[in-house]
Amino acid sequence: MNRKNWLKKKSRLKYKISQTTNDHKLVVFRSNKHIYGQVVNINDGITIVSASSIDKNIIKDIEKLENGKIEVSKVVAKNLSEKMKKNKITDITFDRNGYRYHGRVKAFADELRNNGIKF
Repeated sequence: MNRKNWLKKKSRLKYKISQTTNDHKLVVFRSNKHIYGQVVNINDGITIVSASSIDKNIIKDIEKLENGKIEVSKVVAKNLSEKMKKNKITDITFDRNGYRYHGRVKAFADELRNNGIKF
């Protein structure tokens, strides 16, 4: 898939998300090495909580792992879900940011669901 098609898909998803009634959306970004997640207030456009695989407190947990990037995604999602619960956010809209729902993105979403986040 080239960049032009990816941007078109991303804009379609952005429109669908804007039609939802939730106040918060979870935006996922993944690079070749890292994964990032942030919860944004849709109305204000303000980031409320975020977590990534380059956070200092998560790096300690990642160093213990022997598996690949999917396990790292699960650790980041678990950390993000704990931060969300502290801020009393349990219902969100999941924005996969144009990425296919498989691999690291799916593992990220499944771990959030396992920790009590609804979307």
